[in-house]
Amino acid sequence: MSNNDIYQTPLASRYASEEMAQLFSNKRRFRTWRQLWVWLAKAEKQLGLSISDEAISQMEANLDLTDGDFKVAEEEEKRRRHDVMAHVYAFGQVAPAAAGIIHWGATSCYCTDNADLLFLRQGLDILLPKLANVIHKLSKFALEHKDLPTLGYTHLQPAQLTTVGKRACLWIQDLLMDLRNLTRARSDLGFRGVKGTTGTQASFLAIFNGDHDKVEELDSLVTQFAGFEYAYPITSQTYSRKVDADVICAMSSFGATCQRIGTDIRHLAAVKEMEEPFEKDQIGSSAMAYKRNPMRSERMCSLGRHLANLCKDAFDTYSQQWFERTLDDSAIRRIDIPHAFLTADVLLRILDNVVSGLVVYPAVIARRIREELPFMATENFIMRMVALGASRQDAHEAIRVLSHQASAVVKQEGKDNDLIERIKKDKFFEPIWGEIDGLMDPRTFVGRAPEQTAKFVEMQVKIALEPWTGALSAAVSELNV
Repeated sequence: MSNNDIYQTPLASRYASEEMAQLFSNKRRFRTWRQLWVWLAKAEKQLGLSISDEAISQMEANLDLTDGDFKVAEEEEKRRRHDVMAHVYAFGQVAPAAAGIIHWGATSCYCTDNADLLFLRQGLDILLPKLANVIHKLSKFALEHKDLPTLGYTHLQPAQLTTVGKRACLWIQDLLMDLRNLTRARSDLGFRGVKGTTGTQASFLAIFNGDHDKVEELDSLVTQFAGFEYAYPITSQTYSRKVDADVICAMSSFGATCQRIGTDIRHLAAVKEMEEPFEKDQIGSSAMAYKRNPMRSERMCSLGRHLANLCKDAFDTYSQQWFERTLDDSAIRRIDIPHAFLTADVLLRILDNVVSGLVVYPAVIARRIREELPFMATENFIMRMVALGASRQDAHEAIRVLSHQASAVVKQEGKDNDLIERIKKDKFFEPIWGEIDGLMDPRTFVGRAPEQTAKFVEMQVKIALEPWTGALSAAVSELNV
C-alpha cells in the first residue's frame, strides 16, 4: 500500500469535491480500519476480556497513519498477500501493547465491510445537501419563469404551449424522487457489526466461553460506537451485497435524471431558447469561433450515463455471491462504490453550476411561438365561430383548407406562416376578424401551468426541503410564490 489515494482518477482529482475525494482515500480507509479495531477492543474490554488501558491508549494515539506506517504495511502485504493482516501488523508496530489483541475474534470483513458501510453513510451525507440545494435553486428559476409561455413538445414536435417554469418543474419533480430515494437508502443502512467468519459469531462465542448475552452485547456496543441505530441481524461473512445494490441503484437513478435534464437543455440550446452558463472568454470550438456548445450539459449526460449503468455491476455482484461469500465481489466493489459516489458528486457540482446560471431568451421563444401558434389557435377560432352560430363542420373545413395552404407556403417556399392573414381575408371568418388578435394571446394557451408551478413549489418542494433548512439556511424561506 502507498500513502497515495487509490482512487485518484482524473474524475476525483479534477472535478470531485475534496470532501468526497478524501472519503475514498487510502488514509481514510485505513484510519477507519484502525478505528474499528479500537471500538472492538474497547467493547471487548468493557465486557471483561483482558485488554489493558495502555493497549487502548496506544491504539487511539495512532489512528492516523504516517508515511512510515504505510511503508510497513506495503512491505508486509508483499510478503503476506493479505491487506488486512498487513495493516494489523503495521498497527501493532506502533501500538505494541495492543499487538496481541488487535482484531481479536474478528474476520477481515469486520473492518472492510463495516468501513464500507461507514463510507456509504458518509458519502450520502455529502450528496444529499448538495441535491437539496440544486432543487432549491431550480425552484427559484421555476417561479421566476412560471408565467413565460413557451412551445411544448410531444414527439419533439411543437405541441400545446406550456411555460418555462412549468417545464423546469418536470426536472424538479424527478430530482425530488432522487432526494427521496437517496434519503431512504441512507436511513435504511445498518451496520455489519461483529459476526465472525460465516456470520454465526462462533469465534466470539468461544472468546466469551459460550455466553450468548455477552456476544450480543458486544455486537450492540460496537454498533453504537459506530453511530448506527442497528446492526443487520443476519449476515454471512459479509453484509448482503444487496445493500450496495440498493444504494448504487438510487444513485444510478439520479444519473438518469441528469441525462434527462442535460438532454433537454441541449435541445433548447440548439433552438436558442435557453442556454447553460457561458463564460465571457469561453471558447465553444477550436475551429468555429461562433459556437456556444452546451459542454456542461454534455458532460452531465456523459457522466450520468456512466452512473446510471453502475447499477448493473452492483446487481451482478450481489447475484453472483455463493453461499456465505466468494471473493469475486472485492475488486469490483473497490471500483464501483467510489466511482458511484465520485460521479454523483461531480454531477451535482455540474448541475449546480448549470441551474445557477441558466439563460433564457424570451424574444427567441416568442418568435417561435408566433411561427407555430396560428395552427394551434385554429381550435379557438372554430369554437368562437360556433358560438356565433356557424356550423362546426363548416368552420373546421374552412380552417383545414387554409391551414394546408399556409403549411405549403412554410414548407415548400420557406416563407413565414401566413395562416392568420389568410383567415383575416376569408369572408367566412369575418364575424371574428376583430377578435383574432385577442384569441392569439399566448398566455391564453398555457392552461394552469403558472398555477401548477406555484402550487408545486409551495406544497411539494418547500415541504421536501424542510429537513435541509440547516444546509440551505435562509434559502428555503426565499421560495415564496
